[in-house]
Formats: sequence, structure tokens, C-alpha cells
Amino acid sequence: MATKDPRIDAYIAKSADFAKPILKHLRKIVHAGCPQVEETMKWSMPHFDYKGMMCGMAAFKEHCAFGFWKAELIFERDKQRENSGMGSFGCIKSLTDLPNEKTLIGYVKKAAALNEAGIKPPGRTQPKKREPMPMPDYFTAALNKNAKARKTFANFSPSHRREYIEWITEAKREETRKERLAKTIKWLAEGKPRNWKYIPAKK
Repeated sequence: MATKDPRIDAYIAKSADFAKPILKHLRKIVHAGCPQVEETMKWSMPHFDYKGMMCGMAAFKEHCAFGFWKAELIFERDKQRENSGMGSFGCIKSLTDLPNEKTLIGYVKKAAALNEAGIKPPGRTQPKKREPMPMPDYFTAALNKNAKARKTFANFSPSHRREYIEWITEAKREETRKERLAKTIKWLAEGKPRNWKYIPAKK
């Protein structure tokens, strides 16, 4: 038996006037395509679950959004609709921005069938790890002359080290490079990361 969440009723009631008929229509479509669906709120937005997360909708200031969690599998033949999360149909400003009722119900049925079968979405490609930047000889030499700066740099994360190396090596003029190198050694000796000026002071 499908369950309805009163929080979604409240969400729709508080939405902009243009959004109310869209949200009500989408809610009806989901229940028609999956009678056993369970309603819930996640990230302060209405979601619909059936043996796992299935789809969700949201209302914004000037548009609504509706998306399937396994969009890549549901829209495998429609590349324009493969956006996962809350954007399978782009900005929805009226009911005319949505496919017809039969098509939408078909999508919901497919989403439910995927969850029923326990099929997981294709794995996301993991971002490649960035290789450590090579240390210029003049930077290494400067660090070797200052124990505090050398220790700070050695204890920094790869990203913090990269920030300093990039800042120094990107200098176009020799004079600028020397100025930056001097500041780098000074700041490192004080235990400061490259962007220390932008770090909020601790209260």
C-alpha cells in the first residue's frame, strides 16, 4: 500500500502558484507508475522511494525539477535526459515542459523495475590523482637554508605544496619569481599556507 507523507502536502502548499499543479501532477504520475511507492523528504525536497531511492522533485523560485536516481539506465536511448539527480527534464515552468502522462508513467515503471531487480547505476569514473609537481632546484635550495620553512613544507598536504610551487613557477619575470620565493620562505617559516590571508581568523 502506498504511503503519503504530509510533509509533501505542506511542501506543495508553500510552493509558488505556478509550481503547485506541476508538483501535484508529478506526484500523481509517480503513484500511477509505482503504486507501492513511499513518499519522504530528503535534503528538504520531496522524494519517492521503492526498494531504494527512485526519484525526486523540487520547486524553485521560477521553475521546478524532477529527476530519477538511475537516469542513465532509464534514458539510455535519450542522451538529453541522462542528467542524474534532480534534472532529468531541465527547468519545468509549466506542465507543457513535461512528456505526456503515458511516457512519464513508463519512466516511473522502469525506475521501479530497476530497483526491484537491484540494478545499480553505472559506476562513476573516479577523478585521476594529480601527480606531485616537480620541485624547482632553486626552491629546494631555499628550503634547505631555512629549517622552519623546510619542516612546514614537508608537513603540508600535496595540495598546499602545489599552491606554493605553482605560485612561484608561474611568475613570468625573474624579479617576480625571486620576490615570491622570498615571501614563500618567510610564510613557510611562520607555518602559513599559500592562501593564509583568506583563512578566517579563529575566534
